[in-house]
Amino acid sequence: MSAFELAEDEEELRPKRRAPWGVIALVLLTGLALIRNGSGEFDMGPPQPASAAAADGRVPSAAPASVQPLPYSAPDRVRIPAIQVDAPVMPVGLDVDGWVAAPPPEDPNLAGWFTGAVTPGEKGTAVVVGHVDNLQGPAVFYGLGALKKGNHIEVARQDGKTAVFEIYGIEVFAKSNFPGDRVYASKGTPELRVITCGGGFSKQNGYDGNVVVFARLTEVR
Repeated sequence: MSAFELAEDEEELRPKRRAPWGVIALVLLTGLALIRNGSGEFDMGPPQPASAAAADGRVPSAAPASVQPLPYSAPDRVRIPAIQVDAPVMPVGLDVDGWVAAPPPEDPNLAGWFTGAVTPGEKGTAVVVGHVDNLQGPAVFYGLGALKKGNHIEVARQDGKTAVFEIYGIEVFAKSNFPGDRVYASKGTPELRVITCGGGFSKQNGYDGNVVVFARLTEVR
C-alpha cells in the first residue's frame, strides 16, 4: 500500500487507546525553508492570522439540533473553498518521540488526519495537519492564516458523507508554549482543528509557531 493512500479497512486505523493530549505537540510541523531569494509572490512568507480572528474563549454555539455527531469513518479529502484547498487526506500518528507526525513534505497537496483523535464529524475534536511549504514553495495549508471566522471547511469521509465545519477562530501559537489542552480538548460536540506552521521563520529553526484553525460541525451532506 502506498504511503499516500488510506487503508481500505478503517478498523485498522482506529486507535485502541487515545493518546493523552497533554503529551502531544506539533513540533514536527516545523516547515522546510521557504525559497525566499527570488522575486516571486512568496517572498513575504505565508499569511498570518489577524488578531480579530482569534477565538474569544467562549464556548461556541452548538451545531443546529438537526446536525448529529457522525459515527467513525476515516476522511478522504479536505476542502477549504476560501483558500482554494482541495487535498487528499492520509492517516498520521505519533513518531517514536511522541510527537504528531506530518505528511511527507515531498507532496505539497497532502493533508494528514491524526489517528489518535476522533474522525471529523464524530463527537470530540478531530485534528488535520499539513505543511505550509516545502523546498519548492507553498504547500497545502500555505493560506491557512488568511481564513476568517465564518469560512467553511469540508471533510469528505469514506462513508460517503461530508462533514462541514464553520470556523470560529484562527490563531498562531508559539511551539515553545503550545496550549495543548485548549487546542485539543473535547467540548462535547464535533469540532475540528486544522494546523500548520506559522509565526516567525529562521533558516536554522524553521517556523517558531503553529497556525491553528478552530471549527465546529454545522452541516452533514
